[in-house]
Amino acid sequence: MKNALRFIFFLVVGLAILTWVAYDAMTRTNRSWIESDLALRSRLAIAMAHPTFVDQLKRGSSREMNALLKDIARDSGILAAAVCSPNGKLLAHTENYPEQLTCRDLQSHSGRNGASPNEPWWVVTKMPGGSLHVSAVPILDQGRPLGTAILVHDLSFLERREADTRKGVLAAFAVLALSASFLTLLAARLAWRGWTSEMRRVLQGISHPAEFRPLLRDMRALIDRVVSERQSERREALWTPGRLKTTLQQYLHGERIVILANREPYIHERQNGSVHLLHPASGLVTALEPVMRACSGVWVAHGSGSADRETSDSKGRLRVPPGEESYVLRRVWLSTEEEQGYYYGFANEGLWPLCHLADARPVFRGQDWEQYVHVNRLFAEVVCSEVDSEESIILVQDYHFALAPEMIRRRLPRATILTFWHVPWPNSERFGICPWREEILNGLLGSSILGFQTQLHCNNFLESVDSYIESRIDREVNAVVLGDQRTFVRPYPISIEWPMRSWPGAVAHEESRRSVIAELQLPDDALIGVGVDRLDYTKGIEERFLSVERLLERFPEYRGRFVFIQLGAPSRTMIPRYQELNESVVRLAEQVNARFGTDSYRPIIFLRAHHEQDAIHRYYRAADVCYVSSLHDGMNLVAKEFVAARDDEAGVLVLSQFTGAARELTEALVVNPYDLDEASSALDAALRMSKTEQRDRMRFMRTLLSEFNVYRWAGRMIVDAAQLRRRERLSHRLRRKLLPVEAAK
Repeated sequence: MKNALRFIFFLVVGLAILTWVAYDAMTRTNRSWIESDLALRSRLAIAMAHPTFVDQLKRGSSREMNALLKDIARDSGILAAAVCSPNGKLLAHTENYPEQLTCRDLQSHSGRNGASPNEPWWVVTKMPGGSLHVSAVPILDQGRPLGTAILVHDLSFLERREADTRKGVLAAFAVLALSASFLTLLAARLAWRGWTSEMRRVLQGISHPAEFRPLLRDMRALIDRVVSERQSERREALWTPGRLKTTLQQYLHGERIVILANREPYIHERQNGSVHLLHPASGLVTALEPVMRACSGVWVAHGSGSADRETSDSKGRLRVPPGEESYVLRRVWLSTEEEQGYYYGFANEGLWPLCHLADARPVFRGQDWEQYVHVNRLFAEVVCSEVDSEESIILVQDYHFALAPEMIRRRLPRATILTFWHVPWPNSERFGICPWREEILNGLLGSSILGFQTQLHCNNFLESVDSYIESRIDREVNAVVLGDQRTFVRPYPISIEWPMRSWPGAVAHEESRRSVIAELQLPDDALIGVGVDRLDYTKGIEERFLSVERLLERFPEYRGRFVFIQLGAPSRTMIPRYQELNESVVRLAEQVNARFGTDSYRPIIFLRAHHEQDAIHRYYRAADVCYVSSLHDGMNLVAKEFVAARDDEAGVLVLSQFTGAARELTEALVVNPYDLDEASSALDAALRMSKTEQRDRMRFMRTLLSEFNVYRWAGRMIVDAAQLRRRERLSHRLRRKLLPVEAAK
């Protein structure tokens, strides 16, 4: 009953508010219409007599003007009329014209609301007998004011009408409120009595009506969800390297993990007679290297550095990182022919453009495919030689090793193989372009768990399997059953280390900015934009430069002050499309600089070279805006790195909608990089954004990254793998027990 009364109270209050709002809106609208109509009628009345007024004002005939005003005032609703001179003198008027309406007072309203003094106007004024509507129409002779005609309408009829309407609305509200209250009380009483009676019977087990089953089911689900959320809160606390190690010990009992990736985390290059250690510009390395430091294990990769052999042992092994030596790097050597066919050929001229919706046509050659199969088999054998048990956990990374999971499965049928596909997976129709589509799918389905960046990519993969492979797809759990092998398909959005230990030498933001300004000889008040990418056609670097050009076109105030710094690491320079991109980007930067630059100002500074992490971090911290303009990307960790670098909670991220990161970093300014107007407007908004809004946006994104970091990404996959392995062990034991029984039958 209390709830019913409370509901009635709010119902009546709500009805009262709605009724009053409706009445007020109706009254205002009606009054506005009537006042505008009176003003229009006044202008029409004066317009009809305008020639007569001009003639009489020129002759100064007050008697004739009085007669004319008397004729005009005979119209119904017009109370009085008058004519005022330009200097505020009353020239003529009807007998009942109010003395309080002096010409000087009325002329003070002329030109209100920005109108010209020679334009008609009207005003409503309060008088002792009621409101009056006063319309004034200037009388002009070839643009020269001769006087002003004044028409006065009595608005007492409008006030009487409003009073009657108000009484009617109040009466209707009273009837409606009483009726609604009575019906509500009656319905609530009857419903409560029936509901409580039936609920008692259900709880006592006497009755089990069908209409109560959803409620009981929801109650049980609610209890389960509350319990699950409490457990999840304990599990989903901030992930750290220590927590990841604890998770591994709990689920894997000290077993080491083997990672298979084409790119190695540390490259030794011989330069000028000495060996230099480099960190490759790779999002995969950025994400996985912190995990390996936390997990230990073996990283199997292609040894591509010119000094890699001399810094490794006879089997290509060495412990890394230098000084920490927390895991083993196993380098695999490839011949020039193998690298050309497997890496540059099939992987990066075939699969890479196949998976990315960008302006490059996939190229598939038979000899490249043969090398791809051969190299995948070679790496699979190396992985199998590095495991320490037949039930090891193996992480296969990306499109370079699509065949390796199935090859490893043949050698280690009880291994738990996690394959993570870092780039997008195309829709089934586009994937069908690949001549070896069935072999690629069969290779990936050797995985225990196959991970993608987004659910969309998972869906695309399942559609491809459904189109080209004879298998069973379990839509309820998102799994593919191929023979005796079940592969679970899951989204695992990858992230970065938090906090970024790879940037231990971080300097203050002011110092970073000063050093960048001094290094590039920029003005102290320069507005700095930054982009960090491999030189790849999927990164939208050309569109980025065009957006900067469009910004300077549309907003000239940035010329001479806004500078965009592009850090571009050369990549896959053996491939013609990448050679064309290098030339195009340089040419475009020169074009923009020639158009808007001066002897002391370059709008685009293109630094085409490999940059170490501390240098990249310095540019992140010095920038006012970071623009990530990928045309198609699985995740794009540059966006997350920029947010992680801004512990001052300043700076703005402008992010392409075609990145996986755009689904998580929603406080960035998300744009379509193909739309240069939209992108340039976003850059303008970023440069004008207040410090308060920058802080609010950056704080939100940094909180998300701290909770969903790379340790959580790895932990989720490893926990899922461990639970899957546990179920498989139980299933294996059950089958072994059932075999003797079936044999006896």
